[in-house]
Amino acid sequence: MRRQRNAQHKPRRTISKILLILVLLVAVTGGFWFGLVPQSLSPFGRISLDTRPSLFVDPRLSVLRFDPALCKAVLREPHIDAVPVPDRLSDTNCGWVNAVRFTHVGGAKIGVNPLTCEMAAALALWVVHEVQPLAREMFGQEVVRLGDMGTYDCRNIVGNPFWKGVRSQHAAANAIDISGFTLADGRAISVLRDWNGEGRDSAFLREVHRRACRYFRVALGPDFNPAHANHFHFDRGLMWTCR
Repeated sequence: MRRQRNAQHKPRRTISKILLILVLLVAVTGGFWFGLVPQSLSPFGRISLDTRPSLFVDPRLSVLRFDPALCKAVLREPHIDAVPVPDRLSDTNCGWVNAVRFTHVGGAKIGVNPLTCEMAAALALWVVHEVQPLAREMFGQEVVRLGDMGTYDCRNIVGNPFWKGVRSQHAAANAIDISGFTLADGRAISVLRDWNGEGRDSAFLREVHRRACRYFRVALGPDFNPAHANHFHFDRGLMWTCR
């Protein structure tokens, strides 16, 4: 009788152990996803703007979310002239935490104020290690200006009825919209005008958009919906898509 009872309990204990392991895995994954694991406890090395990251890019960026000291150590010249801005939260579910402002990134001018630290790091990595090398390869010159359409905006997601009523990542200064690029010789490459072309400008836009998916959790372009016909939307929110 005792052996029968033990045999009956074994499957239950096995299921309980499996459930416990799954809960722990979800908790650990969530800790990294939401930036709750500090760098001192992270098994991944600190990210650097000097080198193109190849592995574990997302958790190495997420750890910047709530760590101003780490943010200051990572966001450094000559790659970005980031300056911290005071936290600001409101009762309308808008505002930002651990954000910066800057006027240039990766050798290109841009006026940004504010943008979260992890987004600024992602943007810098993208410009330094993807945009500029590709511009040199395709055009023989660098990008000197990024056309941006803003970062912070206390509003809901637009252009998608499924997410109607949900706050945009712009409401947390955790997103940026890029409208185009200006090369050193003054040539302008526009997302609105050049995305659907067949020349180098179109190829450049499509490739830099594709490469952005390494650094941003959401990277949307004109093929996503009409609301993005004139810009790339990049953010590091909870969702993950590259379209």
